[in-house]
Amino acid sequence: MSERFDLKRFVIKNVDILKKEKKRKKEDSGYRHLKTKLLFITVATAVIALVVVVALYNFIFRGRFANLVVDFMCDFVYAGYNDAYERALWTYRQVVRNYLSLYFLAGVVFIFIIAQMVYLNSFVRYFVEINRGIDALITENAGDVILSQELATTERKINSIKHTLEKRKSDAQLAEQRKNDLIMYLAHDLKTPLTSVIGYLTLLRDEPQIPQELRCRYMDIALGKAERLEELINEFFDITRFNLTMLTLDSERICLSRMLEQLASESAPILAERELEWRLEIAPEIEVMGDADKLARAFDNLIRNAVSYSYAGTEILLFAQAEGDKAKVMIKNRGKTIAPDKLEHIFERFYRADAARSSATGGAGLGLAITKEIVELHGGTVTAASANESTIFIVTLPCKK
Repeated sequence: MSERFDLKRFVIKNVDILKKEKKRKKEDSGYRHLKTKLLFITVATAVIALVVVVALYNFIFRGRFANLVVDFMCDFVYAGYNDAYERALWTYRQVVRNYLSLYFLAGVVFIFIIAQMVYLNSFVRYFVEINRGIDALITENAGDVILSQELATTERKINSIKHTLEKRKSDAQLAEQRKNDLIMYLAHDLKTPLTSVIGYLTLLRDEPQIPQELRCRYMDIALGKAERLEELINEFFDITRFNLTMLTLDSERICLSRMLEQLASESAPILAERELEWRLEIAPEIEVMGDADKLARAFDNLIRNAVSYSYAGTEILLFAQAEGDKAKVMIKNRGKTIAPDKLEHIFERFYRADAARSSATGGAGLGLAITKEIVELHGGTVTAASANESTIFIVTLPCKK
């Protein structure tokens, strides 16, 4: 078993390496056009500079450079002198011809500087475009970033980052809005039980002659409202814990079969209130490694969700069995079909598929999100499906061998 697992891991690792290498080669090929163009600019700049240097050399050392200089001095420097030509020729010999190599070298340096400026300008232009694309990310401009054809790979990466950031911002805003709405609902719902508790307790205090039977009834109502108030306050604590802490596991060997049977037994009174019944199909002695308290909370959340959204007079199926090296748990209830666009968000924080429900039945929208986090921390998965007025939640966990 160990050798098989190591072989599988080896194969997966090498497949990942091949995928990364393939991706790297694809990215390299994406810059091929850029490298080709830069090479062309480099060669063209060098050839033009070389041609200009050769032409300058021929003009200075083999051309009419000396005649042009002498004629210029005759016409503009020594104009009016009878011996203008002799003066210009003497000046040329003393000032120009003796330093002709230095003048040529200065000309070559000047041509080299011009060629470098042309080359660097063509190169820096791409950095300017990339900076413009990055600025578009910072300023959150609408539309995709468009760069030169040579930077197509960079353009795709920048646009991919842009879309990812936009999605994250949208998701964060949506989550924040859901949380704010939920807190507003909970704050509103806190008033109802609190008002009832205060009202009944005040009545009991101010009316000492109330019959014992009626007194007991009022106390039961006040206690029920106080318990509901405690549930709502716990919802607030869940919000805080879920946002500020990460769940950690205290793993041990767990008999999943007995845990599910116990949860089903404990929830029987809740089902009875809604005129619901259990249909248990739990295979014996399914064992997993995990945190018993957190797994119990995860399955309890799924059970409460099924109870809250089931039609009265129906049954809830709790199915569990071992399939290979996985334990599969399924909770199925009869209720209103969840639309596909809502189903894909059902495990998100503060999301409630039926926004019309009060927090008394719908909860804070944290139960399924917490369930998903707990299950995934155990190396498992949780999925949901809904069709034909039936909703199914399926949890898979690694079995203990």
